[in-house]
Parts: sequence; C-alpha cells; structure tokens
Amino acid sequence: MADFMIRFFICNALLCGIIGILLLMKHILKNCLSSRMQYNLWFLFLGLLTVPFLPLRFFKSSEIFVWFKNLNLIHSSQARTAVDQTFQANIADTQNWMENFALSVNRRIPSITGYLLFILWVSGIIVMLILAIRSAIQLYTLKKSALPLQSQKIPKLYHRCLSDTGITKNIPIYSTAYLKSPVIVGFFKPCIYLPIHLISDDNEMDIRYMLLHELQHYRHKDGIANYLMNLAGIVYWFNPLVWYALKEMRGDREVACDTSVLKLLEIEDYVAYGNTLINFAEKLSLTPFPFSSGISGNMKQMKRRILNIVSYERPTFRKKLKSITAFLMITVMLFSLTPLVSTYAADKNHYQWNTSSKNCSQIDLSNYFGKYKGSFVLYDSKNDNWKIHDMERAALRVSPDSTYKIYNALFGLEENIITPENSFMNWNGIQYPFKAWNSDQTLTSAMSASVNWYFQSIDEQLGKKSIQNYLHKIGYGNEDIGNDCSSCWMESSLKISPIEQVELLSRLQNHSLELDTENVKAVKDAIHISSSSFGDFYGKTGTGRVNGQDINGWFIGFVENSDSTYFFATNIQHEKQTTGGKAAEITVSILSDLNIWK
Repeated sequence: MADFMIRFFICNALLCGIIGILLLMKHILKNCLSSRMQYNLWFLFLGLLTVPFLPLRFFKSSEIFVWFKNLNLIHSSQARTAVDQTFQANIADTQNWMENFALSVNRRIPSITGYLLFILWVSGIIVMLILAIRSAIQLYTLKKSALPLQSQKIPKLYHRCLSDTGITKNIPIYSTAYLKSPVIVGFFKPCIYLPIHLISDDNEMDIRYMLLHELQHYRHKDGIANYLMNLAGIVYWFNPLVWYALKEMRGDREVACDTSVLKLLEIEDYVAYGNTLINFAEKLSLTPFPFSSGISGNMKQMKRRILNIVSYERPTFRKKLKSITAFLMITVMLFSLTPLVSTYAADKNHYQWNTSSKNCSQIDLSNYFGKYKGSFVLYDSKNDNWKIHDMERAALRVSPDSTYKIYNALFGLEENIITPENSFMNWNGIQYPFKAWNSDQTLTSAMSASVNWYFQSIDEQLGKKSIQNYLHKIGYGNEDIGNDCSSCWMESSLKISPIEQVELLSRLQNHSLELDTENVKAVKDAIHISSSSFGDFYGKTGTGRVNGQDINGWFIGFVENSDSTYFFATNIQHEKQTTGGKAAEITVSILSDLNIWK
C-alpha cells in the first residue's frame, strides 16, 4: 500500500498534464465540437480517473490474441517431483550447483512516506464523506418538507413539457421554501423541486423554460454524472486540477442542457429563454446538494450560457460530422495517454514488455509448480518463439539473488579485477555456514558454490558508480543498487523479472551486450553444468532467504545444441522452503517434457 500511494501521487502529476492537454484541445476545437460533445469529453476524463485503481497492467490490443495462441502445450497430467536420474548422473562433476548456498537477510522496512501519504489520503476521504453525508441529510430534510404543487396551471404546463421532451415517465414535482432555484434529484426515483418564490411570481413562460431545463437533465441521465463527479471529488480531494476539471464539467453540462432546450424552442423563443436566465440571475444560486442537477450557476457560468444562447444555430449534418470527428480525435489521443496514469506504468517492479512484435504463447504449467506461485519463461532463439507460464508474474520484478553473480562476474572481468586466466581469490578467513565457502576460490568454484564473499569482493572493488554504469549499459531490471552495492541483489533494491532474465541471457549468448568475448566465454564456462547428446546445459540458481526463511527461488540458463539455443528462467515464491534447487527441479522437469533436455 505504501508503494501504491507513492506511485498514485506520481500518476496524479501526470494526470494534471493530461487535464491541461484536454483543456487545450477543447479550446482549439471549440468551434468544431458541439456543446453536447464538449460535455461528453469529460466522461473520458472520469474514465481516466479510474485507471490508477485498475487491478491489471495495461496491454496492447495485439496482446489479447496471445491468450488464444497456446501452441504446443505440454500434455502432462502431473509434474515430476525429482530430477531425471540420467541428468543427475551427467552432473556429477558439478554437484554443488543445486545446493542452496544463501545467507539470511532482514527484510527492509518500507518507506514511511508512503504510509503517511496513505493516512493523509484516507483522512481527506473521510472528511469529504462526512460533508457528503451532511448534504444528503439536508436533501432528505428538503424532501420531507416539500409539498405537492398548489397551483392549477403548473401541472398542466408540466405535462406539456413532458410531451415536448418525449419523456413518458411520470416524474413527481413539488414546491419548497428551502431552495432558490429548481433542481431535479434522484436517479431511480427522480423528483423535481420548485422554489415557492418562483411559483408565486406566476410567470408561466419562465417556469416552462425551467421545467424543460430540468427535464433535459433527466433525459440525458445527468443524475449518474452527478454521482460520478462527486465520487471523483471525494477520491481526488487533494488535486486542485481535478476539482477545476469537475467545475468545468458542471459548466459544460449546463451549456449542453441549455442547447438541448433550445432545440425544442422556436427561434423567436431563444431570446426569451436567455432573458429568463438574466432575470433570475440574482435569485438563482448554486445548489447546496451535490447529488442534484439544477438551472443555477455562478455569474461567470451564466455569462457563458447567455453567449451560447445568443450564438446558437441549429446544427447541420456537416457540423454534426465535424463534431463527431473532433470528439473521436480527442478520444484516441486520451486513450493513448491512458497507460501514463496507471500505477502499474509507474511501477518499476513490473517490466513493461511489448509482445506486439513477439511470437509468444502462454502455457499452463500449474501442475509443475504445486504450492508455489511462480512463472516459467522459455525462448527458442532459432524459431524466435516464446512460451510463458503466468504472464503477469513473468513480468514481475523480484530480487535476483545469486543469479546476479553471472553479471557481477562479467563486470569484474571487464574491469580486470579478475581475468579469464587468473580468477583466483584468497579466502578472507571469515567462517561461513557453508564448508565450500571457507577456502580459496576461482570463478568456477565460486560460481558453483555461489560464494557470496567472492562476488561481494568484486562489487567492493568495482564501486557503486561503476556497477551503476554497467547495470544501465546492459539494462539490468530496475537498475536500482540502493545504498549498498555489495548486497543490493540479496532481497534488497535490485530487482529483475523472469522475462528480462531470458532477454539478458539471449543477448549474452549473442554477444550483443558489448562486452569482451573472452570474458563472456569465461562466465559461460563457469555456469556450465552438463553435456549430453542434447547439447550443453548452462544455469545458475538463486535463493532468497529472509528472516531465516527461503521465500524466493530462481533458476536461469540455457540449453545450447546444434539446432537452437533455448533460454529459460524459472522463479518461484512461497513463505518457506522456496529455493533455487527447487526451481531447478521444476525447470528440468519442464525441459524434459518439452524434449529439450534429458
């Protein structure tokens, strides 16, 4: 929740820019857009306000078809629970690779800023809800005090207005002394309330215009818009531009409603309708009820409405076509900006992967994962084909743990801290819980036993700036090394998704990372696990241990043969017993059933 709030406020900054763009486009195209279309644009804006709360990441339309492509599915009734014995025999010389060498770390406390923002946001919502409830109570009091109309003329006039607007629903009408201007209240059971002082003026024409105006609110379902606008005001109480946009929306609503009334009147009645607004400008006021629609407005809005009436011309087919075209243009533009206001788009813990140009299919491998939440990504380089289990989690960035050591070693080789010919490093003398760590190391032995101190020594010699530059150069996950560059990969700030792991391995194999070829070969040799008739098998496990519990397991690598190279990444997560070794077992079972490795 803390992270969400920080991203939510970032999205609000972007939302302010989109509001500015919308206002600018409305101004530029105001002569093309009808008053109704100008009002309808605000519903797109209300839709944008819901985007930060949507539970799914945004996707391109082409990705929809990925769900149906499911090609070459694995037909297996149950997953294997152990690695194939033939495979076990082939790895006798690298037996350490599946052991779980991981030190426990303490979970970092989330930023208190996010929690403070959440408390502030919820507190504001509570205050706004109290104000809304108070207004609802006042409205309830109004309803209870309202009386049926005593006038004999107004009911006849009202039924004529119902006929003019084509409304067949019988909407009750009442009089009240608690209002200065007419309002229509309610959606399922709407009622119109007229101020007694307007009825007593006995100006039949003015009352007719007001009734037509309120009925147009009902006809265009402005009651729903009222609820949506007030809900937006409550949720976004802290955003002044949202409040300004809602104010503009209410103004556009009244202008659109005026235009709808003018369509029902004769040309000679336009001036009379405008005079009604002018004559009652002093009597009319903003309604105190947020869930009602009325003819009222402030003086600035009244001036705008009068100008609209003066310049009103009945729309021709050409004008209608221009209005629809302009509306569609703005709609497309706003839709293209929608991902910007998604909290997921602002979330660096999700990899925004574009599948539109990928031959990608989703496969169901749930039987292999059992109790674990996890994902599996496979890329066939020859056929340029991706197979993915759980697309959402495959794009989720998590701590790389010891899989990061592949690139840590590359950086050290690039800076000559170690070399392909001499990667020897003396043991620092500190006693570690794993026997394999308590001795001198080379790159191959350190990679096989996942010796933390060996790679942390490389990190310390590289320095924070150099590591940051390399991470940025190869595009490693979120590229966040935090405050401690020597442990950022151990359930800390540095995170990467399974998809990115596979992409990086592919680039490593294809020598597109712009790193020395000999250094790449040295690292490949260090992660080589086995050879067989199926080719060469390379891989690296990673285990995330937090507060003494193994909660994050990785196995990444590739199978290289004469036909193709298959790159893979498996990530599993659970509250305990979640290790790189278990991820490796799952991976080998899948690869075996796919006939990629036996």
